[in-house]
Amino acid sequence: MKKATVIIIVIIILALAALIVYHNSGGRTTTFNAPPSANTQINTTTPMTISSSAFLDSQAIPKQYTCDGDGINPPLQFNDVPGEAKSLALLVEDPDAPTGTWIHWLMWNIPPTVTEIAQNSVPQGAVQGQGSSGQNVFGAPCPPSGIHHYIFTVYILDSKLTLPSYSTAENLQSAMQGHIITQAQIIGLYGR
Repeated sequence: MKKATVIIIVIIILALAALIVYHNSGGRTTTFNAPPSANTQINTTTPMTISSSAFLDSQAIPKQYTCDGDGINPPLQFNDVPGEAKSLALLVEDPDAPTGTWIHWLMWNIPPTVTEIAQNSVPQGAVQGQGSSGQNVFGAPCPPSGIHHYIFTVYILDSKLTLPSYSTAENLQSAMQGHIITQAQIIGLYGR
C-alpha cells in the first residue's frame, strides 16, 4: 500500500473512533482544561427533589397516613424548585391496584414559592382534582392485600393551569403537556 493510502485509512479510523466516543457520551464532548479561575462561572444547578419527613424513598409510609390510621396526607417537601417555575402540580398514584392505576391525590396551581405541604393540608391557591374515589381529597393508602407502591410526583410547570376542580388525572396530564420544566418523585410503600 502506498503511504498516502495508509494515512487516509488511519484518518478514517480515527474519525470513526471519535464519532463512536461522541455518540456513546450522549453527544457531550469532554475537554481537559486548566482549573477554572475565580472569574469562571461553574454550573452548580441541583436537580429538584421531593421528600417527606414521614418516610424515606422506597420505604414504608407510617400507618397514620393510611386508612388504618388517621388517613391524612403525609408532609411533603420540595427542594431546589427552578426559578422559572410558574406553578407546581402533584399526582399520587398506586400502580399496584387490582383495577389498574389508582389515583390517590391530584392538585395543581400550587404556588412555586411553596416548599412544603404540611400533613393534613392543601396549599393556599392550589386546586384539588378528582381522584379515583370520585372525591377531591387525599385518598389514603388502603391496599386490599400485599405491599403497594405509592408514587408521589411533583411537576414543575411554566404556567398555571386552567382546569375545573372536577378534572381527573387524565385531564391534568393532558393539560400539563408541553408545560413541564422538570419533575421529581418519591415512592412510599404500604401493605396490609
